[in-house]
Amino acid sequence: MSTTYAPRKPAGPDSAPRGRWGLWGAANFRRLWLGETVSGLGTAIGNVSLSLVAAVTLDASPLLMGVLTAATWLPWLFIGLPAGAWVDRWRRRRVMLVCDLVLMVLFASVPVAAWTGCLTVAQVLVVALLTGVAKVFFSTAYGALLPSVVDSADILEANTKLRGGEAAVEVAGPGVAGLVTQLLGVVTGLFADALSYLVSALCLGRIDVHEEPPPPAARRALRQEILEGLRFLLGDPYLRTLACFSMLGNLALNGIQAVQTVFLLRDAGLSPGSVGTVFAVVSAGGLAGAGVAGWIARRFGSARGLLLCMLVIAPFMFLVPLGGRQLPIALSAVAWGVAVCGVIAGNVIAGSFFQTYCPTELLGRVRATSATIGYGAIPVGALLGGALGSTLGTRPTIWIMAAVLLGAAGVLLASPIRRLRDFPARKES
Repeated sequence: MSTTYAPRKPAGPDSAPRGRWGLWGAANFRRLWLGETVSGLGTAIGNVSLSLVAAVTLDASPLLMGVLTAATWLPWLFIGLPAGAWVDRWRRRRVMLVCDLVLMVLFASVPVAAWTGCLTVAQVLVVALLTGVAKVFFSTAYGALLPSVVDSADILEANTKLRGGEAAVEVAGPGVAGLVTQLLGVVTGLFADALSYLVSALCLGRIDVHEEPPPPAARRALRQEILEGLRFLLGDPYLRTLACFSMLGNLALNGIQAVQTVFLLRDAGLSPGSVGTVFAVVSAGGLAGAGVAGWIARRFGSARGLLLCMLVIAPFMFLVPLGGRQLPIALSAVAWGVAVCGVIAGNVIAGSFFQTYCPTELLGRVRATSATIGYGAIPVGALLGGALGSTLGTRPTIWIMAAVLLGAAGVLLASPIRRLRDFPARKES
């Protein structure tokens, strides 16, 4: 028998009719959206600024830059599963608040160390690693908290709006990071990231949601609780399929990301400014994907909509390696954006299904298990893409990774999902 985790939403703005404003009329959701969007912008700024600090201020080697990138994702491989069990034991909003404050201190420590003359590569790597640890707990708690903030019927709309905010800051983030760096300097720019986490914490602190995690007496050994979440995911054909789909998708997309800049600069012959324009087009595709996910799910059904995204839209990725030769690079960039649109829309639909399908008391563990499988493929995909790019070239690497992405869609097609119009409702533990 599983432990009990019974969140109870108080009566208030989120329970009242919202009319044409939808979730924007719900105070708790507005606070969550604002906090996470501002935090996402800060993260986009921080990722650029931290890399610039390592490369410019500390003159880090390319190898160290690769280690720095991997450090933020490695914690998923080591603590992703226990983090899910811990989050199911604790109040999820409190976990997110603590993580926000930890992240604020971590990013603020870099400029402070630089001003005192004691900043080292080791500190930057430790900050990246601890940031990854905090993100594991924050992301797990965030996905598990959302069903306590909005009604089940609003989960898809909530994820669409939240992912839309994330996609928007991904488009704006690099440009804002460049402006902040130019105005404040490479190191000082990290204070903007630290401030964003403070804003997120203030917004989370004002969310009115009551949570009742299981009492200590009802808890079992951590290993048992981890295995419960693992068995639930692996034993369910839909969740198991989506975890494999996520793993292959992340492997493919990060394999492409590892070689995309070299491909555009050296093989396609673009200038650095044009490369930035291509990335902006691709990011705009992600923003569009978040915007159309809800419409696709309503028009075609959630399960069929996911298949549509991955079998019809995502294969546009095969046009990317043709850019600069068989196709004009502008057309290739648009195809790339269309493919990313399909991937992001599919992610929104799949993530919404997780939150409405999994039992609340298991949601943290199930999401953490899935994230460990999916996010664990990110550093593997980056390393594989880099290795293939060095031996075969960037164009063949993108062809291979596009095929892997199509393989992720094939996993969906070979599963029971292909027979569904909509994903099923909540499953009991």
